[in-house]
Amino acid sequence: MAAEEVLTPTSYISHHLMFLAQPVGQGGFWTIHVDSLVMSVLLGFVGIGLIWLVGRTATAGVPNKRQAFVELIFDFVDEQVRGIFHGDPNKFVAPAALTVFLWVLLMNATAFLPIDITTKAIHAVGPEEFRLTPTADINTTFALALSVWLLMIYFSIKVKGLGGWIHELFCTPFGSNPLLWLFNFLFNLVELVSKPLSHALRLFGNLYAGEIIFLLLWLWAATGLVGTFGGVVLGLGWAIFHLLIVPLQAYIFMMLTIVYISMAHESH
Repeated sequence: MAAEEVLTPTSYISHHLMFLAQPVGQGGFWTIHVDSLVMSVLLGFVGIGLIWLVGRTATAGVPNKRQAFVELIFDFVDEQVRGIFHGDPNKFVAPAALTVFLWVLLMNATAFLPIDITTKAIHAVGPEEFRLTPTADINTTFALALSVWLLMIYFSIKVKGLGGWIHELFCTPFGSNPLLWLFNFLFNLVELVSKPLSHALRLFGNLYAGEIIFLLLWLWAATGLVGTFGGVVLGLGWAIFHLLIVPLQAYIFMMLTIVYISMAHESH
C-alpha cells in the first residue's frame, strides 16, 4: 500500500482481500488465484510431510505424544467413516476422509496468522496482493466440493451401472411411471446441484466471515488507546471462538464428503 495513501476501513480491508490473480486468455472467469493455489499445494505437502514424519518414526511399543496424537486423529476419522459408510472404508473412503479433514484443517488454520505481519513479509520479497487463507476463497472451496461431487457421481455409476444411475435419476423418489419421469429428474437435479453449492458455500462463508471480523478488529485496534484495548480483548475472544470454528468446519466438510460418497453406494 502506498505510503501516501490515507488508511480508511475500506482501503485497509480491500487491500487485504486482494488476490494475486493471473488471467488466462481474456481473464474474467478464467482467472487463477495464484496465492490460493500456492497456499493449498504448500499446505498439502505440509500435511503429507507431517504424517510421513510421524509414520517414519512410529514404533510398535509405547507411542510418543506426537504418534499418539496422529493415531487419535486416524482412529477418530475411521470411527466416523465406519458409522456412516457400510462398505469397506479402508479401500478409499477412510483415506479420502482423512485427507480432506487434514487438508481443510491446515488451510483453515492459516486464519490465525497475524495478517499484517505476514503480508508485510510477503510484500518485502514478492507481490503486493496475497491472501493467506485458501478456504476464504470461493474458488478453493468450490474446487474441493466439485471434486467430492465428481467422486459421488463416479461411485454412483460404478456401483449401480450407468443404466442403474440413469434409472434412479428418472424413477425415484416418486415412482417409475413415465408421467413422473420429469418430476423425478427435476427433483434429483435440484439435489445434485445443491450438494456442491452447500458444501462449498458453508466452508467459504465461515472462513471469509472470520477473516473480515479479524480485519475489522485489527482496524479498530489502530484507532487509539480505547480502540487498542477493545480490539485486543475482542480479538482474543474471537480467536478463542475461531479455535472451535477452524476444526469444526474441517469436520463438517469431511462428514459431508463421507455422507455423499456413502449415498452414492446406496440405492433408493
